[in-house]
Amino acid sequence: MAQYNGSVCRLCRRENQKLFLKGDRCYSDKCAFERRSYPSGEHGQRRGKFSDYKAQLREKQKVKRTYGILERQFRRYYREVERRRGITGENLLICLERRIDNIVYRLGFASSRTQARQLVSHNHILVNGKRVNIPSCLVNPGDIIEVREKSRKIPLVNEAIEAVERLGIPVWLELNKDAYQGKVVALPERKDITMPIEEQLIVEHYSR
Repeated sequence: MAQYNGSVCRLCRRENQKLFLKGDRCYSDKCAFERRSYPSGEHGQRRGKFSDYKAQLREKQKVKRTYGILERQFRRYYREVERRRGITGENLLICLERRIDNIVYRLGFASSRTQARQLVSHNHILVNGKRVNIPSCLVNPGDIIEVREKSRKIPLVNEAIEAVERLGIPVWLELNKDAYQGKVVALPERKDITMPIEEQLIVEHYSR
């Protein structure tokens, strides 16, 4: 499975926005973005020319990096939702939110999407009682997501669950903290995705 293995703090600095890619560190004084909010590199503090294309590209890159998806897979998601009824940009975000690695993160079983992806890939997560090890698997309303009983002693999982109150649980999900179990109550709506994303710019980028 292809994935980005470089410094994730560079990504936040490049997008000029916290993407919360390192879990608890992003909430602490150690956050690299808090110390240096400009892009890394020799020319990071220079103000480049701003264009419509640059705005569209940066928005696409920001969403890709937030959800930990590479270009080929992201483009495939876009082509898929483009054929559906409704608003393409909103459908894209809803599709990304339905990924099992994102659900594990949203429920508080992991402190970051990267950590959630590892939990899924290493068979620590069950969906409706069955093991799922594909991070891109999409959930549906009514699905039950839980941490395997043998995996409930993992320190990272317990630390993440203890911090879940700070992050908050989306209204379309339910969490049974004591049972290490969550439920997808409904599909997310655009208003439930609170990250500052202008999805129309992504649509314009791929429509060029």
